[in-house]
Order: sequence, then structure tokens, then C-alpha cells
Amino acid sequence: MAAEGRVRSQRVWGFVLIAALLVLWEVSARTWVSSNNWPPISRIVVAGAQALAAGELPQVFGSSLWRMLAGYAAGAGLGVLVGVLMGRFRLVNAALDTLVELVRPIPIPAIVPPLILLLGIDATMKIFIVAFASFFPVLVNTIAGVRSVDRVSLDVARTFHVSPARTLWRVVLPASMPFIMVGLRTSLALALIVTVIAEMIAGSEGIGYYLMTMQYAMRSGEMYAAILLLALMGYLLNLCMLGVERRVLHWFQRGS
Repeated sequence: MAAEGRVRSQRVWGFVLIAALLVLWEVSARTWVSSNNWPPISRIVVAGAQALAAGELPQVFGSSLWRMLAGYAAGAGLGVLVGVLMGRFRLVNAALDTLVELVRPIPIPAIVPPLILLLGIDATMKIFIVAFASFFPVLVNTIAGVRSVDRVSLDVARTFHVSPARTLWRVVLPASMPFIMVGLRTSLALALIVTVIAEMIAGSEGIGYYLMTMQYAMRSGEMYAAILLLALMGYLLNLCMLGVERRVLHWFQRGS
């Protein structure tokens, strides 16, 4: 109960800080800064409400969200699979480790030009970029989790002739799951960021394209409204992932 109270108190203070920053934003836009480039929050709320009512924001957020989730599911799923294989089998790790370490540091914007040449600028290219970005955090955390499994537990499973598949399900995955979930949560935030970047660089729809369009059209109210809604979406996605993490860890710990 005390821990829950502390968490609730921290969350309240977090919202108080956000409210204070919004008030400061409103005051600064009306007194110190040009309201054309830095509109007050009240004007942003009105512009955002109008864009929501007109269907602009639901459309752009919906198109970005499905691309993000498709790329995230592909990249994160492959990251878990390859991570388990690299963590469990030395031969697989020896074959793939150099390639992974060679490709992993490549900045996301650097792979956009060749992907445009190969895939065009449609949804496939953006999904691939999101999958590429989502893959590596999950991969690295999964490898670390698999390698952290207690050797005694593995030896006991081997002594009792537990099958490799059952050992993986009953021993390796439950012990690795905290690491895997951290990687999944990190990748989810990265997937959202990369989706917007890809749409800014080579997009004809979505949040990133909408932000650039509003900037060029000098519609700063709609632009800032989209940014604030983007922050809210990221926060809600993280809350959802935390809920999934608690349920998954509880389920694996109970079943192990």
C-alpha cells in the first residue's frame, strides 16, 4: 500500500509539473514570444479541436499507428526469435554477431535513401524502417536475458532429461522475460519516433507528413496540437506496455 501511495503521489506531482508548464506556455505566448510561431495553449486547443472535428487528426494518427504497429510487431518478434537463438546457441551467435554489430550502429536516416530506391515511398518502406529500428533493442535485451539464466536451473533440466523445447518454455523464457520486456518497451517508443521521422523524410500521409505540411502552411496551432497529441499517444502506449509487462511477467512466473 505504501509503495502504491508513493507511485500515486509521484504521478500527481508529474501532472502538476505538466500543468505548470502549460500555464507558463500560455503566459509566455501572450507576453514574451511572438504568438505566430509560439501560439498560446488556448489557441492550440481550439485548433486541435477543429482538426479533430474535421477528421484531419484521426486520419493521420490512424495511418501512422497501423504502420508503426505493423513494423513494431515484425521487428520485435524477429528480435525475440533471433535473440533466443543467439543467446542459446554458440554457433548461431558466432555466425550472426559480427553482422549484427556491423549493421546496428547505422543511423535510421541513412537507410532511407536506398530503401526509397528499392521499395518506393509507400507504406512498405516505412514499415520496414520501423521493423529495422525495433529489431535491435529487443535482440540485445533478449540475448542478455537468455545468457543471464541460472546455469544450475539449466543443469537440473538437463539432468531430468527435460526436452529442449520444454526447457526453453519453462526455464529460459521465464528467466529472460524481464529483459525481453524492457527491450519491447524501448522498441515501442523507438518505433513511434522512427515512424514520424520516416513520414517527414518520405511521406505523403501520416503524422510526420502532417507536421511538415502544417509548418509550411504556417498553421502553427494545428502543428503544436499534433505534437501534443503525439506525446499523449506515446504516453498511453507506454502505459499499455507496462500493463502487458506486469501481466506477462506474472503469468510466466506463475507457470514456471
